[in-house]
Amino acid sequence: MARKTIAPARAITGAVEVPGDKSISHRYAILAALAEGRSEIRHFSTAEDCRRTLDCLRRLGVHIASEKDTVRIAGTGLAGLRRSRRALDAGNSGTTMRLLAGVLSGQPFGSTITGDDSLRHRPMGRVIEPLARMGAQIRARDGGFAPLEIRGGRLRPIEYTLPVPSAQVKSAILLAGLYAEGATSVIEPVRTRDHTELAVGEFGAHLERFDQTIRIHGGARLEARQLVVPGDISSAVFFLAAALLLPESNLLIHNVGLNPTRTAVLDALATMGAPLSLVSVHGSSGELLGDIAVRHAPLDGGVISGAAVPLLIDELPMLAALGPYTEHGIEIRDAQELRVKESDRIAALAENLRRMGAQVEERPDGLRVTGRAAGRLQGAEIDAHGDHRIAMALAVAALAAEGESVIRNAECVVVSFPDFFTTLDRLLER
Repeated sequence: MARKTIAPARAITGAVEVPGDKSISHRYAILAALAEGRSEIRHFSTAEDCRRTLDCLRRLGVHIASEKDTVRIAGTGLAGLRRSRRALDAGNSGTTMRLLAGVLSGQPFGSTITGDDSLRHRPMGRVIEPLARMGAQIRARDGGFAPLEIRGGRLRPIEYTLPVPSAQVKSAILLAGLYAEGATSVIEPVRTRDHTELAVGEFGAHLERFDQTIRIHGGARLEARQLVVPGDISSAVFFLAAALLLPESNLLIHNVGLNPTRTAVLDALATMGAPLSLVSVHGSSGELLGDIAVRHAPLDGGVISGAAVPLLIDELPMLAALGPYTEHGIEIRDAQELRVKESDRIAALAENLRRMGAQVEERPDGLRVTGRAAGRLQGAEIDAHGDHRIAMALAVAALAAEGESVIRNAECVVVSFPDFFTTLDRLLER
């Protein structure tokens, strides 16, 4: 699918279940590989990123069987991974590279992990630095870019304050901490998603949290689990946005993950005037999930900045693309991290929204998108820059534009949501 044409729509209606949460799927797979016994993970993400994690684990000697969205993993225990004869390929997945860097730092053998061109241009210095302090020897291209050559071994515990909020860096340190002799502490001045903390506890690790500090004790015996992955709220947000934009919409999204560190997007939308309802909320393996009901409503817009940004980092492209349809527009600040994702998301959003006729002010740490007073968006040819979230966000924005839009290289959605366009087409009314 090199190009995808998006025609205007009247409504999005019905019910939908989004794929399993990517962040949780990565973590369950890695911990299941390090556990003793056979784990079964249902509703595992179908995203290409998560397949890369499974492929890397297989190369490290883990037996994994997949059937549709169920994954069965025969864990090797903490000491059972084997050296891969070839470089591990994380593809486009920064989560795969950073989390596995933590695990590989504790292994008594050398490993190389690389990725595609996009991933090789994303900075890895912030994960290399704490792992090196723990005793891992890591060589990187130009001092901070993949491929990473990791020579692991016996690790020492550290106390580390995150200089930049990052759930991936935090997770890499905690996973490495499983191999350290003693207690490793991570201090996060700004709270980030806590799936790793919940998951390691479910698998039996000794982890404590108090105030802004997370402490993990090395040497724990992890035990296999039967787990269900909640639906990915970062995927659900595209359908929530479509329902808010299209006048006759009424949509129910089933089994969405409602972890409090991930629901900031629901709070942001509700503050803008979105009529959201949570139904059938319940817990599973430490995670919350439930159904979200949404219908069309006009949105006010607003400012997203400060501590809210790390909790919204994956949803910011969709929120920015809603800007032209809001009363007062949307402004995003303190989001420099968007410039080093799969693309420079600030630049990509500004470029494509302008192509559609929006008024956008691009800034070093974010952007301001003028509201509906600037006029209705027009169909345009969109360049997603190989970025799945840019492609999906602009596809939704195009549903309420005047005239058709064409997204080039639309197949990039496979990174997180392979069936996105099929699912969207099934729910739309034109």
